Amino acid sequence: MTEQIKNKNKALLSPLRKALYNFEPEAVQQALAAVMSSDTQVKLAFPFETLIGDKEFYQQAYAPLFTAIPDLERRETICMAGPAENGSQWVGFCGYYTGSFEKSWLDIPATGHQVSMRFHEFYRIENSKIVEVQALWDIPEVMMQANAWPLVPSLGREWHVPAPATQDGLNILSTPEQTQDSIDIVRDMCNSLGNYATGGVEAMQLEKYWHPRSSWYGPSGIGTGRGIQGFRNWHQIPFLNGMPNRVGDVAEGYLFGDGDYVGFTAWPGMRMTISDGGWLGIAPANQEITMRSLDFWRCENGVIRENWVLVDLLHVYHQIGVDVFARMREMNKARRF
Repeated sequence: MTEQIKNKNKALLSPLRKALYNFEPEAVQQALAAVMSSDTQVKLAFPFETLIGDKEFYQQAYAPLFTAIPDLERRETICMAGPAENGSQWVGFCGYYTGSFEKSWLDIPATGHQVSMRFHEFYRIENSKIVEVQALWDIPEVMMQANAWPLVPSLGREWHVPAPATQDGLNILSTPEQTQDSIDIVRDMCNSLGNYATGGVEAMQLEKYWHPRSSWYGPSGIGTGRGIQGFRNWHQIPFLNGMPNRVGDVAEGYLFGDGDYVGFTAWPGMRMTISDGGWLGIAPANQEITMRSLDFWRCENGVIRENWVLVDLLHVYHQIGVDVFARMREMNKARRF
């Protein structure tokens, strides 16, 4: 029954996926209207925030993006579906929007070149309708490609994050047993990370859960880390040093699996205080913040081999009173085109 529901929900979204790939305004609006209602909550990355219904979603998010990128297309690298532990049904997509960046968007200056913007999008389905969307668009990635990034350099590697190494993200084969094994690995790993507060790095048992050649694909502004050491150097050590009291619990969000793949979505999924040495150039003002982080994992032979992570970094800065867009405008106001 679970497999039937998963396949049904993926099929339900197929027309929308095709419309977003071959982006034509009328077709996209029709596809959105067919699967969404006027009161669907669309929780989108800052500065969009919560949009209500298919019309607002299109008019405030997609229409301006299409104006900036007139040959816009949405390319997927992962499509997975399944039930969370509370029984809610989710379909998760990983990929990127791309096209020629011809007009400014969110005051990010156009380049005239092809641009890509990663996305993680999760759709909750009830009665053959999308009732909730939780989605992050990696807007800082667009700023970087426009040479307009106004904040500190990334510690990790900034690049065009790849599709799964196995190239099966759009054709996932799964059994209930395989899916449950993957969920258990990821859940146990997340719970083990919480042991840091009392037992330090060793208590997290990273080697137990992560493949020695794992890749952690972080958001633009943090970057990619290769292997456990890369993950620790370029993300975990700075993260824990700056926010040692961070609290994240998979029970606060929705964890679901599909074969070797596991997805997690929460709005927000973590709470912490920026303290000690600060984080990403943010001063340690001892201010409590929340964090939106949407994740995909791919498991292989009982451990995690790849992890795609997006964090709403612009929302983090917004919570502490830093207007990233205003800073970007100031840095680029003398730019000539």
